[in-house]
Amino acid sequence: MKVIGMGEALWDVLPEGKKIGGAPANFAYHIKQFGLDSCAVSAIGDDPLGKELTERFDEKELSYLLDVVPYPTGTVLVELDAEGVPQYEIKENVAWDNIPFTEQLTRLAYETKAVCFGSLAQRNVVSRETINRFLDAIPEENDPLVVFDINLRQDFYTKEVIQESMKKCNILKINDEELVIVSRLFGYPGIDLENKCWLLLGKYNLKMLILTCGINGSYVFTPGEVSFLPTPKVEVADTVGAGDSFTAAFIANILKGKDVKEAHRIAVDTSAFVCTRNGAMPTLPDSLAKQ
Repeated sequence: MKVIGMGEALWDVLPEGKKIGGAPANFAYHIKQFGLDSCAVSAIGDDPLGKELTERFDEKELSYLLDVVPYPTGTVLVELDAEGVPQYEIKENVAWDNIPFTEQLTRLAYETKAVCFGSLAQRNVVSRETINRFLDAIPEENDPLVVFDINLRQDFYTKEVIQESMKKCNILKINDEELVIVSRLFGYPGIDLENKCWLLLGKYNLKMLILTCGINGSYVFTPGEVSFLPTPKVEVADTVGAGDSFTAAFIANILKGKDVKEAHRIAVDTSAFVCTRNGAMPTLPDSLAKQ
């Protein structure tokens, strides 16, 4: 059974140069590092950046399904503030906005045990329909973990897309800033963060809700129980991809049979390590990946 990261695959253009990125690709890469069979699903252009992207995925031994479409390979201009927190300028009308639904995707859906998708790749109707058709094609008997890592970027989201995605997922991953935006959209402005999480958990019948709060720690809500862990203090190189590594570490270890608290701890440690390295796809030490 496979674990799928579906959506944007692109180049993050950082101050020190370009690095492969895109939340679903980051997720799939870290899932692989935890020893599970993963696949990144997206689209690239018939251009040098697209060719180089597949070469880099091959170097990292990351399985992928990247259809070539008549649009440029995606790029994101990333600028870092004094704390290493990224600001993004995301190019529009690119390849990953136009992921086609294919027979290969249908076959992949039958083998899927877990999938992670976000809101960004749904900004265009083509990729949005492909993502939703893929989710609908996963057999119920697979008992899949369907993770909506909301990933709100710029103004590339709508209330309708968020609502429909929450209906399709059974695990929601959100950060504290995104929770404020979602609460405003959904009309929950006067409730504290924890109660907003309980509200969303119940309203959308979620198995889990993961809330990350940067330096202020992280929570995993499950029906009737919550796990909280502080954020380790580390020397930050940048935080690009840290949230994706958190999600991947957590899901991988849940699939390996660990309980929520243990999976949460490994996720926190993994995310902290990724913050100490430049870019979204550093190699994890065995002390993390082989627990």
